[in-house]
Amino acid sequence: MDRERDPASIEMVEGTILRDMRYLLFSALVLLYVACDSTSQTESRDDIRPLVMSTWANVAANDTAFAYLSEGALAVDAIEAGIRITESDTTDQSVGVGGLPDRTGTVTLDACIMDHRGNAGSVTYLQQIAHPISVARLVMDSTPHVMLSGQGAYDYALSQGFEPTNLLTATASSAWRKWKTQQTKADNHDTIGMIAIDADGNISGGCSTSGMAYKLPGRVGDSPIIGAGLYVDNAVGAATATGVGEEVMKTVGSFLIVELMRQGLTPQQACEEAVLRIVNNRANADFQIGYIAIDKMGRTGAFAMKPGFEYATTVNGQTAVSKSLAHYDN
Repeated sequence: MDRERDPASIEMVEGTILRDMRYLLFSALVLLYVACDSTSQTESRDDIRPLVMSTWANVAANDTAFAYLSEGALAVDAIEAGIRITESDTTDQSVGVGGLPDRTGTVTLDACIMDHRGNAGSVTYLQQIAHPISVARLVMDSTPHVMLSGQGAYDYALSQGFEPTNLLTATASSAWRKWKTQQTKADNHDTIGMIAIDADGNISGGCSTSGMAYKLPGRVGDSPIIGAGLYVDNAVGAATATGVGEEVMKTVGSFLIVELMRQGLTPQQACEEAVLRIVNNRANADFQIGYIAIDKMGRTGAFAMKPGFEYATTVNGQTAVSKSLAHYDN
């Protein structure tokens, strides 16, 4: 005679079967979605190599990075060189020299870089050093650490030959003094995030920013955080972010995009899903988030929460600035 089965065991088995069925259905839908996507490719395209992509209209930075790649440089070298151009641009009030200060009038800089081998370096709350991207590169290449912060980052930069620089320009100082009297919201989150593929198909990326204008002293956003403001996996692709860093950090946005691409989504689909994750938590929120991404096959994607986000792409020596699609597009 068959022994009577325990109802609890039956329920557990049924639950396991249902869970496995849901997983298989999800996997099948992802595969079908990719198979039906007209942009899906099965191999890398040599005609898009090298390729540079950056947030906002950073044309000069892109052109510099592409010039390096055209000479056979590694993507990581091109990233550093390109971002240094924006860090030196005193008219850009969200990156490097000329960046808007915190509430005390102090300019603090954040940056990170990641190469095709999975190495990463980062600096946060760095003061009086004009090129945080290069300090981050040295942290990656010459120390056992990933991140240095504040006084420690500054001392390390000095030990490596960097000279102290006054980062607060007259224009930024005037804007800060005006803000102190009016206390209006400053909408500057124009971080430079750059990702690139070199001639050998290797991918690297970097970010640099002076952060949110008139922030509380000590505030650090997503830009120097590996996985939030930037993530690179040479087998899959890369992504980087701009906008309100707190929201990007809470969803680990750049890592999420790369993982979605690993699962089969295109860069465009992955960027859209990453924005949707934020929208689902903060519906109708009045802030901007923008993502860009590339995959190993050379496909690109860009998406934002609100209209207004632009990005620059350089292929075959030609740089084009494009307006991103947005979730709350009018």
